[in-house]
Amino acid sequence: MDRREAVQYISLLLGGTLVGANSFLTGCKTKNEVSYTFTDEDIAFLNEVGETILPATATPGAKAANVGEFMKVMVNDCYEEKDQKIFHEGITNLQNESEKKLKTSFMQATPEQRHDFLVALNKEQKDYTSGKKADDPAHYFRMMKELTLLGYFTSEIGHTQARRHVPVPGKYEGCIPYKKGDKAFT
Repeated sequence: MDRREAVQYISLLLGGTLVGANSFLTGCKTKNEVSYTFTDEDIAFLNEVGETILPATATPGAKAANVGEFMKVMVNDCYEEKDQKIFHEGITNLQNESEKKLKTSFMQATPEQRHDFLVALNKEQKDYTSGKKADDPAHYFRMMKELTLLGYFTSEIGHTQARRHVPVPGKYEGCIPYKKGDKAFT
């Protein structure tokens, strides 16, 4: 059941006493129309970008958490159309820049080449962000980085394997000794 159905059922239970119920329900409609679509290749590409940002080490990387699919949902459902456009153009820009600077596609590049390329792109993004005005658009690589981190650390893999997961909290302990290398608590 989605939110709109729930509100309709509640208003029926209340006998329709909800003033302006129809206008209230129209507020539940999504204002973001998806004008851009993600292909399976885009999802695989975003997974590889995410894996370069958060590679597998002793814990699984961003690709195992399927951050590409997460990015698709977030961009389509939460981003305004102008940001959706920036993100999709960013996928194309990243691929074109990779071809130009690495002389190969991002997908065909070695992990070291990908890493060095994204480090340079991150520097470009930081320079852009530090000099931008409030009404300037966001940088596409910053969006990708933020969504990678959010998607990974809110996934089951990131939550349970990259951090110390305590499924049922115990008593409050204000001072817990930390040993170098310990994972953060979730």
